[in-house]
Amino acid sequence: MKKAVTAKKSSVKEADVPSPSKLIDGRIKELGDWRGETLKRIRALIKEADPDVIEEWKWRGVPVWEHDGIICTGETYKAVVKLTFARGAALDDAAGLFNSSLDGNVRRAIDIGEGAKINEKALKALIRAAVELNMSKTKPAKRSE
Repeated sequence: MKKAVTAKKSSVKEADVPSPSKLIDGRIKELGDWRGETLKRIRALIKEADPDVIEEWKWRGVPVWEHDGIICTGETYKAVVKLTFARGAALDDAAGLFNSSLDGNVRRAIDIGEGAKINEKALKALIRAAVELNMSKTKPAKRSE
């Protein structure tokens, strides 16, 4: 008779793992330049737009904001801070904030370069719309196989 195999417990206690919010704080501090300041400002706007937002840390170091699904991610590159909305193609972007990933079927992104002015009112409206879309549970139609 074979013995049941049980999973080994991790040697790292959950309390030793920094929270996603702490990891995002660390990223902002680590950048230490305009990108960190931009990420910090975007984060504050997201929290203002949705006080119930949940911060996550995924894909080996990408800040993610969620509410009933992913709202957006905040990636940092040399020349831009990229705010990618998971279901951006389904959102009404009346202010024309989306300026990247425009040809995708689902995602849309906002590339924010050094010194760029953020339309805070429009960004918060876009965040609220993304939350509403997530909460509506409307999913893109599945392709039949």
